[in-house]
Amino acid sequence: MTPRIAPATLKAWLREGGELAILDAREEGEFGAAHLFWAVPCPLSQAELRAPALLPRRDVRVVCIDGGEGLSDRLAAVLQSLGCTDVAVLEGGTPAWAAAGFETFSGVNVPSKAFGEWVEHHYETPSVDAAELAAMQAAGEDLLVVDSRPLVEFRAMSIPGATNVPGAELAYRVPSMLARPGTTVVVNCAGRTRSILGAESLRRAGLPNRVVALRNGTMGWELAGFACHRGRGERYAEGTPADAAESFARAKSFAEGAGVRWTDRAGLAAMQAEGGRTTYLLDVRDPAEFAAGHLPGSVSAPGGQLVQATDGFVAVRGARLVLVDDTGTRAAMTAGWLRQLGGWEVSVLTGGLHGPLETGPVVPRLPEALRPDLQRVAPDAVRGGQVAVVDLARSLAFRAGHIPGAIWGVRTRLAQVLPRLPAGRPVAVAAPSDDLAALGAAELRGLGLAEVAVLEGGTAAWQAAGFPLDAGRTDPPDEACIDAHLRPYDRNSGVEAAMRAYLAWEIELVQAVERDGDAPFGAW
Repeated sequence: MTPRIAPATLKAWLREGGELAILDAREEGEFGAAHLFWAVPCPLSQAELRAPALLPRRDVRVVCIDGGEGLSDRLAAVLQSLGCTDVAVLEGGTPAWAAAGFETFSGVNVPSKAFGEWVEHHYETPSVDAAELAAMQAAGEDLLVVDSRPLVEFRAMSIPGATNVPGAELAYRVPSMLARPGTTVVVNCAGRTRSILGAESLRRAGLPNRVVALRNGTMGWELAGFACHRGRGERYAEGTPADAAESFARAKSFAEGAGVRWTDRAGLAAMQAEGGRTTYLLDVRDPAEFAAGHLPGSVSAPGGQLVQATDGFVAVRGARLVLVDDTGTRAAMTAGWLRQLGGWEVSVLTGGLHGPLETGPVVPRLPEALRPDLQRVAPDAVRGGQVAVVDLARSLAFRAGHIPGAIWGVRTRLAQVLPRLPAGRPVAVAAPSDDLAALGAAELRGLGLAEVAVLEGGTAAWQAAGFPLDAGRTDPPDEACIDAHLRPYDRNSGVEAAMRAYLAWEIELVQAVERDGDAPFGAW
């Protein structure tokens, strides 16, 4: 029987400051309704694949929580099957935490977003609103507008005239993009966090130009009545900037002021060999650079996203974070912010990319003992509609493109899919990874389906074979998307109201964090 703990015990463990991971078993959309501040989503539907990266040390203390519906016990069992030895369950889940008088939070990436608001207040980050920026552009002022989001978000919508320079790239790339000291740099994102952190990164790095954040980002731009561009791809120049050494010197000063340490390969090996401590090895370069060559055992965590969505990469409070980069600027800037955000012991690895490297993306794999042995079929086998397809992709990815006739589902909620399956037809399961598809197929078999197979390569293989995709924003409908915390732009109705509510929510986070008392940003 997995041990149960009371909310007061968990609160005490948080205050003690030792290594601790709080994993929430609910799907992301459910998690976003109400959760603990330092809770990290580890949806039961993907836990076997997500937990190993979140928990590099299997004997770290872990507390499983949920919304009171009993999912935490199932997550605890999964963690134990992966070799975790110190697992407990919060009795009563998040509702019991709230009933005990402790703070709960809505939304996702809450620590990162709250930290962004703290940065703005603490450093007095200057900003302009949409109308001010539009007037500056209309007057022909000397401007460089940089969008600090990943390229995929930039392509979805962007401020007219903007160039894509994701967060960690800003202090590394922007100095060489400026020809004149009189150019004003405007940093934007979709809302607030990455605009603030991006602008303040350039200011902390000593950029002599005037730097401002675009208040409320693309949401504020559209709410003010201005149109965003769609499908643009303007981006920084590839390669090492000519002033990389100067940029690194400035970033190093910022990082050291925040308490960041420096280590080499021998120091990293010593950390990883030390019992009782968790060490994350995170490569903060662009994903394409990571795929071209990375240190074995490292995880791709582009610096801007690592600060913006830290809970997607790091679950253990009190852990060590070692950041990898080629020239050091991106790692140093990211490390400086992470120290202030979460108080982790953060180091930058020097010479981390010397020696043998691995190539390609890192794909989470199931341990052999947990991998279901099921029949696999090729895309040709599901053409013609004689085989039903169940797709376990994220709901938003399914909307963007899926095999015609496929039925969307969440792996651990597939009983809800059964009534929609054509009677008497075999079923093939598609997913972003074959391992996830195998877990889903095994689940369907456990629900009584006899003919279930894995669609090898999933929707990507279907598309690569030249077969068409269907798409639609209402399948699944908004209310069914429990696996995703829908952003305002993802919704099919009430978009403007959702934008306003989101921006107000971000601003109010600072007060909620103060009430919670477990995140002394900048003063760890």
